[in-house]
Amino acid sequence: MKLILADAFEAFNQYSGWIIWNLFLAFIPFVLSFGLYLRPSRKRSGLWWFCFIIFLAFLPNAPYLLTDIIHLVEAIRADYSIWITTLIFIPLHLLAIFLGWEAYVISLINQSYYLKKQGANKFIVLSELSTHGLSAIGIYLGRFRRFNSWDLITQPNILLNSTIDDLTTKKPLLVIWITFIILIIFYWLTKQITLGTLWRIKQLFYDLDAKN
Repeated sequence: MKLILADAFEAFNQYSGWIIWNLFLAFIPFVLSFGLYLRPSRKRSGLWWFCFIIFLAFLPNAPYLLTDIIHLVEAIRADYSIWITTLIFIPLHLLAIFLGWEAYVISLINQSYYLKKQGANKFIVLSELSTHGLSAIGIYLGRFRRFNSWDLITQPNILLNSTIDDLTTKKPLLVIWITFIILIIFYWLTKQITLGTLWRIKQLFYDLDAKN
């Protein structure tokens, strides 16, 4: 038993240690989206814009977890027992990917709700597409260039030059476009499921209140 636990701990550190940190980064924009988009006031103060910039800077960290599927593949290929693979690697990694992606979807749903509340319904689709585009660029810069969100402040010149190079080079641009399309498709599907689930939960509570 001790040997199994030791192997499980070693396996987690080697292939799954990223989960807590990456989820923390993914949930920063998720939490900010509630303060930015669901608050009762319509005024946009300097603090609001500051939080909005942080929201945009960290938002790609949420869909970025989709690319962490490579860690799951590496873990499965590693020489660990079937128990560690099926009871630790697969459920843990899939849960982390799901939570990160759902955080992204809900953040954009909150953003769309805010635009609707502002009477800017016609800009909802454009805002979603723009966000997907920026996220696709951010995912590429994070996965292949190994940049982080805070590099916008610590090394903006290097980040800007790398972004321009990638957007004007055929292969990186192709990867970014493919990522953009995947985000659009996955987001649309997950958005329908999430909104449907939220509606059912709301309806359930409404029915319970009506009975009482």
